[in-house]
Amino acid sequence: MFYPNCYGMWSLFLLVMGLLHFLLGLYFLLMDSVVFVDWEVFMLNSVTFTMTCLFDWMSVIFMSVVLLISSMVILYSKFYMSDDVNKIRFLLLVLMFVLSMIFLIVSPNLISILLGWDGLGLVSYCLVIYFQNYNSYNAGMLTMLTNRLGDVAILISIAWIFSSGGFNFVIYFPMYGLNQYMVYLMIIAAFTKSAQIPFSSWLPAAMAAPTPVSALVHSSTLVTAGVYLLIRFESYLFNLNMNLLLLLSCLTMFMSGLCANFEYDLKKIIALSTLSQLGFMMTILFMGNYYLSYFHLLTHAFFKALLFLCAGLIIHCMNDTQDIRYMGYVINQLPFSSSCYCISTLSLCGFPFLSGFYSKDLILEYMSLNEFSLFIYLLFYVSVGLTVSYSFRLIYYLFGDYNGLSPISLTGENFFMMLSMMFLTFMAVFSGSMLSWLILPFVDLFMIPLECKLLSLFMIFLGSLLGYFISQLFLGDYILGLSLSLPVYFMGSMWFMPSFSTYMTYSHSLLLSKSYMNFMDYGWGEYLISSSFTSFFNWLSSFNSVYDNNNISIYLISFLFLSLLLFMFI
Repeated sequence: MFYPNCYGMWSLFLLVMGLLHFLLGLYFLLMDSVVFVDWEVFMLNSVTFTMTCLFDWMSVIFMSVVLLISSMVILYSKFYMSDDVNKIRFLLLVLMFVLSMIFLIVSPNLISILLGWDGLGLVSYCLVIYFQNYNSYNAGMLTMLTNRLGDVAILISIAWIFSSGGFNFVIYFPMYGLNQYMVYLMIIAAFTKSAQIPFSSWLPAAMAAPTPVSALVHSSTLVTAGVYLLIRFESYLFNLNMNLLLLLSCLTMFMSGLCANFEYDLKKIIALSTLSQLGFMMTILFMGNYYLSYFHLLTHAFFKALLFLCAGLIIHCMNDTQDIRYMGYVINQLPFSSSCYCISTLSLCGFPFLSGFYSKDLILEYMSLNEFSLFIYLLFYVSVGLTVSYSFRLIYYLFGDYNGLSPISLTGENFFMMLSMMFLTFMAVFSGSMLSWLILPFVDLFMIPLECKLLSLFMIFLGSLLGYFISQLFLGDYILGLSLSLPVYFMGSMWFMPSFSTYMTYSHSLLLSKSYMNFMDYGWGEYLISSSFTSFFNWLSSFNSVYDNNNISIYLISFLFLSLLLFMFI
């Protein structure tokens, strides 16, 4: 009885802390107040090493969202991980993960940001390889090495800001002027953590982690850390040229939406959906409106966590089968989970008056109002249509009359699972309208033409129709796909990005390391460099051991040798 009580206790604690932080964030927002805690650890040559925490309405409300979602995930894990041997290890890893994210949220100091950033990377590696099989190890290594690039960028930034006399970018950036290369390093770090092109391949691979972890990672922690970091750096971004970054974010959104329509793994489809929404947030951030990016970050967190929890229960009841071609008629056996899943999917698609609608519709109106390129504009709306397409394709495969091969096991809907999903369903319906009244500084009135206003609804309708047609493909259509195997594989494999991230990276380096090994370990390099000192000292010690034997012949030879030397010099 110790394990369930431990899970329930931590879930209740995080829930209470999340509600308190939400009320505190509303107070900070109402009073427009900021609490800046600065503790000087020590000083070295006029450079102060400080531990700093910045509490304003943005950090505290985001912290409350992280705590609320993690409390529901731990409550869900109470039943989901009940058959696992290492329940306490899993709980401790999740708590360390949440602690690292909170450490990152409240830090305006680059060193403490790096501690939270590295904590997220390390614990995410431990969670991705949690099930300890070959695929998990590969996915964990890809995740870890990609995120290390962002860690290196932050380390270089720390060395760069060291010349300013401290590490608080909130203080020293405005005081000493903008260093644009340092901001570019921060953007590279955010791109690696939020999996934007060309660092996108690790996000679907990280699906090897348990489903509750995926719900936490893809909603409010690991992948959103990069977006949150750039929201914090927003005042330094607008002096730079953001056109290339805007294009990369928009292409990330388009690529992930396209790839999800060719994918059959349930968790990978939802992971690609997260990647699409991260591109959505980055795009509006690089357009200059960080309020809307932050708003969509909060609303997306709730319905994406709900989406993963429902998918985890469906996979659990399908005998751990993740292929959607084996599913069908799930709604007959899991009615509550299916209802929650449909609500979260409609919120993801931007269905009117659900939480995702308030942020997505506002972003699309802002997009229509501003004069950006027509290519970005069309790509943006096509990506919205692709989001609806793969979401409805998934609904038709799971809940329609598609008859898969996998029977549903006797594992039903548990009370604790349903309780956590009920809370997240409530937030997925009401959080958008609630947060739009609370955190947006003023009510926007966009005067745009009727066709631009209705274009988003038209793309939702068109995407749902496309998703239905894709879900109805039969054998004859698959033969057409086989005849066009290269473009289908290109669009379904994230534009060959996993191959570039893995095979193209290590193939040439393996050949180089093999040649180095043949020269150094098996050739003259080993004899001359590594073993030369040991060989010399071995010979010297053997000579000394012979000399120490008091051999009469050695004394005679040495006497003759010294006599010869004396004779030569005299």
